[in-house]
Amino acid sequence: MRLFRPRYLVPLLLVAAAVAAFIWLSRPHPVLVTVKALGKGTVEATVSNTRAGTVKACRRAELSPGIGGQIATLDVHEGETVAKGQLLLNLWNADLKAQLALARDDARVAAAQARSACLQAAAAQREADRQTALRRRGMTSAEQADKAQSAASARAADCTAARAASDAAGARIDLAQANLERTELTAPFAGVVAQINGEVNEYVTPSPPGIATPPVIDLIDNACFYVQAPIDEVDASRLAVGLPVRISLDAFGKQQFPGRVTRIGAYVVDLEKQARTVNVDVRFDRADDIKRLLAGYSADVEIITQSRKDVLRVPTEAVVNNDQVYVYQPESGTLRLTTFKSGISNWAWTQVESGLKAGEQVVTSVDRKGVADGAQAEVEHAGGG
Repeated sequence: MRLFRPRYLVPLLLVAAAVAAFIWLSRPHPVLVTVKALGKGTVEATVSNTRAGTVKACRRAELSPGIGGQIATLDVHEGETVAKGQLLLNLWNADLKAQLALARDDARVAAAQARSACLQAAAAQREADRQTALRRRGMTSAEQADKAQSAASARAADCTAARAASDAAGARIDLAQANLERTELTAPFAGVVAQINGEVNEYVTPSPPGIATPPVIDLIDNACFYVQAPIDEVDASRLAVGLPVRISLDAFGKQQFPGRVTRIGAYVVDLEKQARTVNVDVRFDRADDIKRLLAGYSADVEIITQSRKDVLRVPTEAVVNNDQVYVYQPESGTLRLTTFKSGISNWAWTQVESGLKAGEQVVTSVDRKGVADGAQAEVEHAGGG
């Protein structure tokens, strides 16, 4: 019998150690995952704008005089608050004032001529009546009575014509007054002067057809604001007037403002190289919030189309393939791909209608390499739902 020689012992031990190390290193390592335990809470279905919305004034008027001319007076400044009907600027209008004065003088002359003609008509009618009475008594000829009646009719026609001329003169006053008013720019509502494009003695002209020119005064009603936001056309059918909204403004950081949908656009806006959208108007619920706003702020809206309270929910980031999650099984340290029936959802939470139980831990780091059905796993961080 051949005895084992000690000189072979060391190499054999080295080989065994290498094999053991290879097996150890080649075995699958558990994947580190983050999990959250399922719990109950509120889940909302929401719709958000595709591009930034804008805070707009309920009333905003870009004002210019109705005719061209040289600015004679400009008594307001940018940022100034004005009252409804307040005069904002005047164009040079001495010629139109003279025309108005002339029209008023002509109207007075026409009125006096009408009174004179009508007085003569009344006198002629009285003479005609007298001649007719005398004719009945045989004290005058029929020819004389007919002449008197014809003269009365002619005078009555003169009276009618004179009155019409007086009315026309009055209309010319209205026309001259209207032309004069076109040189005066007044505030159609109370607000703040946002911008002025013009100075005293500068010449302004109204916009020709098809050519936009800057308004002389941009007036904003700063007592009423709303948000207009574009919503993707695929979400438009889910909207309704009155739905609650959370409004976010870049100018106020993470603060949110409550609001309501007040109008849904009647047509789809088709802009080149952009998604087709429907414009939605949202008002602010709290009057005090409006006092802090400025027209032109960028805004985002989150319209709540449905809301369900105290329902089992799973973080939306844990959902794969729309209806599956990886459930961590602590007893075996493995992951199980589980299918569940989902309800409403948003970017944060998805409602669980069936297929999962409260307390089960679902993987939220589903994009990590190694996360798969049946994989060994170790929990890196646990959180509650």
